[in-house]
Amino acid sequence: MRFLSHLIFSCFSNLIALILAGNFIAGFEISNNFVNLLIAAGIFTLLNLYLRPIIKMILSPIIFLTLGLFTLVINAGMLYLLDILSVNVTITGVEPLIYGTLLISGINLILNFSAKHLFKNS
Repeated sequence: MRFLSHLIFSCFSNLIALILAGNFIAGFEISNNFVNLLIAAGIFTLLNLYLRPIIKMILSPIIFLTLGLFTLVINAGMLYLLDILSVNVTITGVEPLIYGTLLISGINLILNFSAKHLFKNS
């Protein structure tokens, strides 16, 4: 049950982050159809849930040497992989990719921190 609630919350936070990135970042284009948005958020959630930990484990020495900053490169790689796998997301250039990575990472950080803090107190 806990895994399912974590999966739903991750998909919801990725959906919000992708919508905000599509609206506020020039060059980061996402489909306006809600079903396509859900599909893109689902793909992004699955990438972050299954592939990202494996890559972080393999590249952990580099992450350690850069004091965690290489995690942003891994997050950018996941977002670029979403661009490749989904026709609903189009990132046109490196600058929108960097801005999208920072925005999505920040939104997920804030939402996950607030949810952990909220659920810990209840």
